[in-house]
Amino acid sequence: MFQNRAEALALALPAAVFAAIVFLAPVVILLSEGFRSADSWSLAAYVDFFTDPLNRTVFLRTFRLGLMVTAVSAVIGYAAAFAIVNLSPRSKGQMIGLVVLPLMISSVARTYAWIVILGRTGIVNQALQLIGLSDEPIRFLFTETAVFIGLLQLFLPLMILSLISALENMPKDAIPAARVLGANWFQVFWKVILPLTKEGLVIGGTLVFTGSLTAYITPAILGGSKVLMLETLLYQRVTVANDFVSASVIAFILIVMSFAANLLLKRLATARNKR
Repeated sequence: MFQNRAEALALALPAAVFAAIVFLAPVVILLSEGFRSADSWSLAAYVDFFTDPLNRTVFLRTFRLGLMVTAVSAVIGYAAAFAIVNLSPRSKGQMIGLVVLPLMISSVARTYAWIVILGRTGIVNQALQLIGLSDEPIRFLFTETAVFIGLLQLFLPLMILSLISALENMPKDAIPAARVLGANWFQVFWKVILPLTKEGLVIGGTLVFTGSLTAYITPAILGGSKVLMLETLLYQRVTVANDFVSASVIAFILIVMSFAANLLLKRLATARNKR
């Protein structure tokens, strides 16, 4: 057994070294730029970053939109996943195919489609004027609302697929048993479905929140320079200002927020199970 394990480690060592050199080393070098000063290591770059009102606004906007997209996708995802799981096998396969289909389309194309829909001459404005709710076109593009809609449409399938997998692994008699014991549908969801599908919610929430934080194309197209997110701000600092120190700070903040979201979701799920 020891010999087989040693051989397996020896075979995996070249791949691990290659991955560390090609992937890990550049990330470490980039992130270290934010902790360097003239002749020592310090947190001055992070203090300067959060001292700037613009940076604080962009940070809070990114965090807020990430939370909103994750929360709304969880609500819609549970409803959609529960409906899909209760379909016949053939219909379930078709609906899962429709959920997966947007993931096969480029995020650039999916984002540009919202320009056609939300533009001043788009479908939404035409419908609002047709029914008399607005006399002139409403500006939807380059607002937080447009970015929120784009991010929600972009990452909602990930949440739905995660919850479908969790619901399919849930015991089939759990919900009928809870209903027989007198639980209403809110109690069934809160005390039965949610605890039994927590792993799917953690995975889906992590994917959606992390994706919302790190997405660049959608905020850049739908938000532009009027609705900066951390990713678009990072791009500006590198390409326009040539400020790699600030870019390193932003990259480190994004990584910390992503890991913190995953740990928090796991902690909440564990705490709920203990209660």
